[in-house]
Amino acid sequence: MITRPTTRLLRVSLLAPFSSRFTCAYTNPPFSTRRFSTTRDKQAKNRIFTPVRRPDEFYSYLSLSTTSRTPLLTFWTASYCNTCNSVSPILQDLINAGVGEEEGGISYCEVEYDAMDIMDSGLGMTYMITSMPTLLSFDRGEAQVGTKITDPKQMTDIEGLKEWIKKEARRGGSGGDGGGAGLFGGLFGFGEKK
Repeated sequence: MITRPTTRLLRVSLLAPFSSRFTCAYTNPPFSTRRFSTTRDKQAKNRIFTPVRRPDEFYSYLSLSTTSRTPLLTFWTASYCNTCNSVSPILQDLINAGVGEEEGGISYCEVEYDAMDIMDSGLGMTYMITSMPTLLSFDRGEAQVGTKITDPKQMTDIEGLKEWIKKEARRGGSGGDGGGAGLFGGLFGFGEKK
């Protein structure tokens, strides 16, 4: 940000026309600077990406969220999943309503797990997606498996979803909860937090 000192201002005040007094004074505020910027301060906003059907789209969204220091919330869905079709509009409505913007904002995308390119690449197995639907957050490019939601009952609880989105938005690029410290990221129970 470029700063430059404020200029001295000449303040002239004329009193009533019948008064013979004319006052002139310089205002000299203590050393102050005026901010000079060509862009406005931007408030954090939620971003909804188009559904992912190829791994390169997923990695593009992941790198966009990493560089903007906002968590990427992914909703893993399939065309045959009726629960997914009912949860997806709820999530999109919450995100469009601004849930999580005060906490720093989030990015959101749906990953179509049954798309041919996604299945062939093994992307779901990379992030241990074992059931549909699944909500998984990524922060700093790391999957946050400690906060992964796979229970459909939790996904239909609107207040619970709001809290989950806010919690993930508060993370804001600070990482944490990336899967445990042990062998295979705590997959087999080793290295669990106590």
